[in-house]
Amino acid sequence: MRAVVIEEFGDPSGMAVIEAPSPLPAPGQVVIKTEAIGVGGVDAVIRRGTLGGFGFSKGLIPGSEIAGIVTAVGAGGDESWVGRRVWAFTGTGGGYVEQAVAGIDDIVVLPVGLSSIDAVTLGSSATVAHFALVHAHFASGESVLVRGAAGSIGIATVELAARAGASAVAVTTSSPERGRRLRDLGATHVLDRAGEGDPAAPKTFDVIIDIVGGAGLPAFIDRLAPNGRLVVVGVVAGLPPADFGMRLMGAFQQSRSIATFSLNTVAASATAAVRAEQFLAAVRGELHAVVHEVLPLELAAEAHRQMDLGHVFGRIVLTP
Repeated sequence: MRAVVIEEFGDPSGMAVIEAPSPLPAPGQVVIKTEAIGVGGVDAVIRRGTLGGFGFSKGLIPGSEIAGIVTAVGAGGDESWVGRRVWAFTGTGGGYVEQAVAGIDDIVVLPVGLSSIDAVTLGSSATVAHFALVHAHFASGESVLVRGAAGSIGIATVELAARAGASAVAVTTSSPERGRRLRDLGATHVLDRAGEGDPAAPKTFDVIIDIVGGAGLPAFIDRLAPNGRLVVVGVVAGLPPADFGMRLMGAFQQSRSIATFSLNTVAASATAAVRAEQFLAAVRGELHAVVHEVLPLELAAEAHRQMDLGHVFGRIVLTP
């Protein structure tokens, strides 16, 4: 089968298409013939080498979510899975392939009416958005700022916060056109990347969901209201400065807090239940899968170039 590997960390040119052996499922696993592969921000962060200290090595097949048809189950598994169309989480890698392996606990049956392309656009991002808002103890009537809202996690956060009754949903983004599209999805205020540009926007926010990280993160701690909570769900701009916590200490009497969030800390059964409901919400038109572009698997490096240039609104999807 064809697979995409990272031969050199850094520029997208370090990615290559290779021929790899077709996988065999171990007990508790399934093999899925991929129909769609989500290209996530974490894929780009890993490929750049930003997370090199987390054990990633050359030869890694990137990609964490796919959708397609189950073709085989491991020994002792339920054969009724064969032929079913599913979304699957493959871990921190293993998704950019024609045939993927996933654990039986990491797959969700796709409902009628939801395409594989839409499934990988929403599957991880909308679930992260849901649990990030839970992690922030967001409540109806509170104000929310989504930093880096043009990606799939940001878009889902905007929609979910608006549906849940946020008093304001502000977004940071890079252009007026993106701002207009985010307003159509539920944003009430559009800010530039520095968090400025709309004098009518709240000066501080009860909740900030940050997908960007990087050097600009400390300034957004200053945008928290008293008892405000900032949750970091991504570091697409790199890690924040080592001393970023001093912003919290400098405003000690504001009782602000900052946290990180990863789906790794949520039980698989809980994520599966939320994901299944979100898929149904998408079929009902209550959540929207915003697809930037669909590219063939062999153009995975081009997908990453577009992400590095900041050209992507929503999610790029690969197809074998």
